[in-house]
Amino acid sequence: MPHRLFRLLTAVWVGSLLTLGFAVAPVLFASLDRITAGSVAAQLFRIEGIAGVVCGVLLLALCNVLIRRGGDAYRRLRWLVAGMLVCVLLGYFALQPFMNALRIAAQEAGTDVGHSVYASRFGMLHGVSSVFYLLESLLGLVLVWKLPMSAVASAETPADVTVGRAKTAG
Repeated sequence: MPHRLFRLLTAVWVGSLLTLGFAVAPVLFASLDRITAGSVAAQLFRIEGIAGVVCGVLLLALCNVLIRRGGDAYRRLRWLVAGMLVCVLLGYFALQPFMNALRIAAQEAGTDVGHSVYASRFGMLHGVSSVFYLLESLLGLVLVWKLPMSAVASAETPADVTVGRAKTAG
């Protein structure tokens, strides 16, 4: 059961991450004015950030359970999950508050952040945040690629498989 839950949470997290960042956000900015698109995207990325933290913490806990049950494949996966969690914490929870503060300061000055004195600082923070998002996405793809196919396969080590073959052959 923990193996299936691990796969489900991975699919939800990585799927929503890729869908939002590489499909929804570009469509928003292509379809709406920049201010409206930015406002909607900010709300969606807030939800994605919270979902990322929840999925990341749950996946780390499941990794530990599966490792204790003999799933050595989850030792490597734990590092990928931890890397993704660090990316979401830095990218969303460390940088976004500064970006929001710049956005609010620009609105109080009567303009949008893109036309304010804060534009270059906002652009720099947005670029750094985008790098963390891209890194999180790439780590997510690797995580999906490296997922064990079954709970039995994840609990077997190469030595177990070799011994099992020798027993059936002899």
